[in-house]
Amino acid sequence: MVRGKGTLVRTILHSDLNNFYASVEILRHPELKETPVVVCGSKEDRHGIVLAKNGIAKKSGIRTGDVYWQAKQKCPNVVEIPADFTAYLRVSKEVRKIYERYTDRVEAFGIDECWLDVSESANLFGGGKKIAEEIRAAVKKEIGITVSVGVSWNKIFAKLGSDMKKPDAVTEITEENYRDLVWRMPVEELLYVGRATKNKLNRRGVYTIGQLANTGEALLSDWLGKWGRYLYVFANGLDCSPVVKREEEQNIKSIGNSLTNYRDLKNDEDVRMLILLLSDSVAARLRESTFSKARTVHLIVTDSSLVHYSKQGKMSLPSRSATDIADCAYELFRAVFPWNYPVRAVSVSVSDFIGPIEQMNLFTDILSEQKAERLENTIDRLRKRYGNNVIQRAAILKDERLKKTDIKGEHVIHPENFFGKT
Repeated sequence: MVRGKGTLVRTILHSDLNNFYASVEILRHPELKETPVVVCGSKEDRHGIVLAKNGIAKKSGIRTGDVYWQAKQKCPNVVEIPADFTAYLRVSKEVRKIYERYTDRVEAFGIDECWLDVSESANLFGGGKKIAEEIRAAVKKEIGITVSVGVSWNKIFAKLGSDMKKPDAVTEITEENYRDLVWRMPVEELLYVGRATKNKLNRRGVYTIGQLANTGEALLSDWLGKWGRYLYVFANGLDCSPVVKREEEQNIKSIGNSLTNYRDLKNDEDVRMLILLLSDSVAARLRESTFSKARTVHLIVTDSSLVHYSKQGKMSLPSRSATDIADCAYELFRAVFPWNYPVRAVSVSVSDFIGPIEQMNLFTDILSEQKAERLENTIDRLRKRYGNNVIQRAAILKDERLKKTDIKGEHVIHPENFFGKT
C-alpha cells in the first residue's frame, strides 16, 4: 500500500492461533475431534481452571476461566486434558517458521499470538491480505490447526482484525473502512481497556471505540492519566510502535520470570530454593540477550492471602550471574516479607541494563568472575542441547516437583511494548 508520493505504508499482520491449547490437544488425540474438550491447569498446582476449550465445548457455554466443576455442570460429557506447555511451545515454534517465510520481523504476544511486519514483502507476495491468506492455509495444511489473521497498517488494528472473525479467517482493516469496522466496536475490545477503564469510560458516556477516538486527548488524560493518551492514539489508528525482531532487544525494560508454586512456601529455605530456580532462568535469558549485565533486581512476593510485597535493589556490581541475582533477590525478600502468611508466588526480574561494552571495576576479582562466566556459559550450551533441566542446582533437587519444572522453556518473552513508543 502507498500513501502519498512514494511513502510506504506499513503492512502489519496479527496472527492468533484459534483455541490454541485445545487445538493442539485435538491434534494429539484425534479421537476427541467430535467431543467437547477443555484444557485445564493442574488441580494439584491450584490452577484447575479452563485455559482453553474447543468449539464444541464453547457451544455448551463453557468459558475460559471457568473452574473445571463449572465446566462439568455446563457440559457433563466434557473431556478434561491437563495442560502441556512444552507441547504448545513446540507447536508455536513450528508455526513461527511459517511466519518467517514472509518476514524476519515477528514479535510474540504470548505463545499463540504474533505480530508480523510484512511491509517490505507485501508487494512481492501480492499484498498483506494475500500473505495472510497464505499463512492461514499453510498453518491449516502443515500444522493441522487454524489461525485468524488481522491485516492493517498498525499493530492495534491488526489485533482487532484477528479478533473479528474466528476461527480460520482473515480480516483487513484499512484507512478507508476502519471507522465502520473498528469505531462501532465496544470500547472494551480495544487493547489495554480493562474492566476498570471500561467502567470509567462508560460512566462518562464513552461506550464505543469511536466515541473514545472522538473524545479529546486532553480530556482523556484528565480522566485516565497517561493511559488516556495511549488509548486516544490507539483508537485513532495512530499507533506507530514497531514490530520487533527477536534479536532487537534494545527496548526491553526488564527480563524476568515468575511462578505460582504448587504448594505454599512456609520457610526461608523454601523461598530461597524458588528464588534460585527463577534466578537461573532470568540469568540465562540475560546471557542470551544483547545486554552485557544488569544492575537492578526486582522482587514481587504474593502470600496465600493474595497480598503482594515488592522491593527492588541494586547488586553490588552489574552482573548476569544467577548466583548474584538470587543473592540480591533473597536479601530483598528478607527485607520486605513479614511472614504473616505462607508464600504463594514469587517473581524475579532484572533491569537497568548495560551494553556489551563495560568499564571494568578495579576491585573486581576478574579471574573469579571469568571462571564463573565460563561455567554458566557451559551450562547454557548443555541446556540448549539436552534441555533446560539437564543440569540443576543442588538446592532444587530437594523438591521433586520443582526439579521437574522448566520455567525458562515454558515461558515466552514479550520484548516490545507500546508504552513510550507512541
